[in-house]
Amino acid sequence: MDLSLVEGFSKSLAMTVLSEIGDKTFFAAAILAMRYPRRLVLSGCLSALIVMTALSVFFGWAAPNLISRKWTHSITTLLFFGFGIWSLWEGFTEQGEAEELSEVEAKLDADWKANSVGAKAGSKDDDDLKKQLRPFLTQFFSPIFLKAFSITFFGEWGDKSQIATIGLAADENPLGVILGGIIGQALCTTAAVFGGKSLASQISERVVALSSGVLFIVFGIQSLLSVPLPGS
Repeated sequence: MDLSLVEGFSKSLAMTVLSEIGDKTFFAAAILAMRYPRRLVLSGCLSALIVMTALSVFFGWAAPNLISRKWTHSITTLLFFGFGIWSLWEGFTEQGEAEELSEVEAKLDADWKANSVGAKAGSKDDDDLKKQLRPFLTQFFSPIFLKAFSITFFGEWGDKSQIATIGLAADENPLGVILGGIIGQALCTTAAVFGGKSLASQISERVVALSSGVLFIVFGIQSLLSVPLPGS
């Protein structure tokens, strides 16, 4: 098996798991699964994360074709060190799990309250129309699926793990990065849906943050010591 594929896969898998455990999207999936059918929440969240991973890898793969390989390699190295310091800072200052969980819960509660008020304000005719349209619409997408997808997709956009995936794909085998990222996202999302809140309470957010920080620093050192592949 191609060594670059294995290296890209292992780096992406480790980075994704350590970045996503206790993240906003992790808690969002856990909370949604407590109120809605798990299969719909899992499929919606996982679909969003797969799309996000594929887009990130594509951007990372395309970057060396638009910018000099030397520049993308240098940017990736700086990103690894930057995210490593960021994660270590979060770990030492113990900012994370409780703050993330309360923030996600507050946003979702506000959303549910707004939806319930809007539903009560609707007339009987509106309800009858919704009942007629629902069988047609659910043949394509469930509202729960769409909610889980949108919350996860926009919650992950611009996140540390997304930017790190772009940098990793620019410096490693893109196929290995996307496979490792998707498998890592699948593991984290499944864990979140089937008991994420209890799992998060048993795992120290500080340990996760420090571990991911060390991992990013190691990636940065490895990238600093390696020679960029020849490119434009």
